[in-house]
Amino acid sequence: MRVLVIEDDVKIASFIVNGLKQNGFAVDHAADGDQGHDLAMNVSYDAAIVDLMLPRLDGLSLLRLLRQKKILVPVLILSARATVDDRVLGLQSGGDDYLTKPFAFSELLARIHALIRRSTHVAEPSVLAAGDLKMNLFTREVTRGAQKIELQTREFALLELLLRNVDRPVTKTMILEHVWDFSFDPQTNVVDVLVHRLRTKIETESSTKLIHTIRGVGYVLRPG
Repeated sequence: MRVLVIEDDVKIASFIVNGLKQNGFAVDHAADGDQGHDLAMNVSYDAAIVDLMLPRLDGLSLLRLLRQKKILVPVLILSARATVDDRVLGLQSGGDDYLTKPFAFSELLARIHALIRRSTHVAEPSVLAAGDLKMNLFTREVTRGAQKIELQTREFALLELLLRNVDRPVTKTMILEHVWDFSFDPQTNVVDVLVHRLRTKIETESSTKLIHTIRGVGYVLRPG
């Protein structure tokens, strides 16, 4: 999952970005409305977090502009403005949800998951599975059979992407978009390296092979 954070406060932005990354999201950050607009126009996001008091282009103007251009990414508005009128104006301008500062990160995370659920019209499962491989999205525990598997953040994000697309090819571009941020150089072999690392953790010589390479396309997870 890839999220755009548009927030000019350095401490708040760092708090949100680091928290989302620790929970397996790929995150891009923009420090002003113009930069946020450019990213939203050129990159596909699963959700966006937009502060209202932004330099260069304020949050409400940014939202109206994106909606006029048919950019339908679900948006969580983040603001110190807490009145009913402020919330109504934010939602009428194109926001999908509204969270006031200060906030608990656990609530922000829950709201982002809820936005993504609603936008995809798919109920969010608590567990993803393929054969005897299981991933608990709440506890972030991964097991194969009775064995618990320890995964790093990007390994977890890659496996989640594969599990959400069982029996469907996942391209290297999709992996780059959902696991790394926009500043990453795609001209490297990090996808292959990451897939190899994940394979060594979830597959053994005696177990069924799960991750298959599709030459010229990418990878697919098949349970058997």
